[in-house]
Amino acid sequence: MTATALDIDGVTLTAGAHRLVTEVSLTARPGEVIGLVGPNGSGKSSLLRAVYRVLRPVTGEVRVDGQDAWSLPVRRLARTVAAVTQESAGEFDLSVGEVVAMGRTPHKRLLAGDTAEDAEVIASALAALDIAGLAARPFDRLSGGERQRVLIARALAQEPTLLVLDEPTNHLDIRHQLSVLGALRRLPATVLVALHDLNLAARYCDRLYVLADGEVVASGTPVDVLTPALLDRVYGVTGEVVVHPLTGAPQVTFLDGRPDPGGRAGA
Repeated sequence: MTATALDIDGVTLTAGAHRLVTEVSLTARPGEVIGLVGPNGSGKSSLLRAVYRVLRPVTGEVRVDGQDAWSLPVRRLARTVAAVTQESAGEFDLSVGEVVAMGRTPHKRLLAGDTAEDAEVIASALAALDIAGLAARPFDRLSGGERQRVLIARALAQEPTLLVLDEPTNHLDIRHQLSVLGALRRLPATVLVALHDLNLAARYCDRLYVLADGEVVASGTPVDVLTPALLDRVYGVTGEVVVHPLTGAPQVTFLDGRPDPGGRAGA
């Protein structure tokens, strides 16, 4: 499996008369982990929807290994791109193992049963997310954090070369936040992930794109991007950024927030 290159070139997205993102460009080289960060409502989720073909660009193009993502056959796209979204997964009347096995669908013929290879991939995905012991449990009896890990495991079982995730650490405790992001770093795939936690983004992402009001306002390595000036300008908070002595990644400490002149809630 070879990781996929992703190019987002001048993409503008709208919902009716409302503009969601404006002329956003982003590049992910094969095997990179690229983080999208920014305040609530900055356009992160909308941009991800354009990559996994839920929201079509008004202008610009999303290219997967040089080809327009919106021109790819559905089956080929499903073998290339997997997505873990924030939207509710619904109430599957299935076991955890059966939900994860759904990830193998793009690789199988209609009504075909699981092969030995499928079983191996499913077992590996369950183990990677520390849910092998839940395989026989009903999905609809799980906690929010357990469900989240099951849906990520389903995406891993799909064996994508491009994995898109929208806030995958939501609902997870600290141990599982670290294990999930560590698993993503080890994948032989390109990863585009939206994260709220700047310290997790700094530790696990190769490069960051900062969105604010639907536009990219900064991009680069975490060291280059995460500065006190950016925290003040984009998030409206005062913060200190130091290099962690063990990880070498920048670590953000928030000192306070400043009043929003528009009277809005903080991000």
